[in-house]
Amino acid sequence: MTTPDMSQGEAAYAKLLAAIRSGDFVPGDRLRETDVAARLNLSRTPVREALRRLEADGIVEHRPRLGAIIRQLSHGELVELYEMRSVLERTAAEMAAKHAGPAEVDALRALNAAIAASAPAEAAALNQDFHRGIYLATRNRFLLDAARALNNALMLLGPTTLDDPERIAIVSEQHYAILDAIANGDVHAAGQTAELHLQTSLVHRLKALGR
Repeated sequence: MTTPDMSQGEAAYAKLLAAIRSGDFVPGDRLRETDVAARLNLSRTPVREALRRLEADGIVEHRPRLGAIIRQLSHGELVELYEMRSVLERTAAEMAAKHAGPAEVDALRALNAAIAASAPAEAAALNQDFHRGIYLATRNRFLLDAARALNNALMLLGPTTLDDPERIAIVSEQHYAILDAIANGDVHAAGQTAELHLQTSLVHRLKALGR
């Protein structure tokens, strides 16, 4: 999101980051300054600045003769990322079981119902909102900061695993199990169901990687 007081470089960075997050640009894509500038309606100088910032963030890498490329995670990096996500998601679910109010749980149930009824493209964005809602329900700013720190790496996962109605049904069912545990204040069950959810997602991701 851009604001009036942003510099051109900051605005270009925000626009390019949003485009990567939304999947307009995906891991492995070559980011030519002229192409990116035309696509995002920007001039080349701020785009160049944005690309340097993204390289510093670890999102973009510079390759000889190719230029700026959105990084692709190796198999090992993918597993490591999901291990870290599993730790954070389990902790978030456990803390939400301690602190979430009925209104928050109801809102998350409504969001999950929307996921279950959505097409893959819409479900991915709603899924991000769902997990963000659980983090917010923890009442822990440090856990929220830790989750935000993973955002850059999560963008490098590539296309969503919510790629068909069957997969969406599995995810929404697992979400309901997490929410039931949170609503019941069952810390142990909340952590277990959240960890199972991430393990299932990792298996699906690895299968897609092997195709």
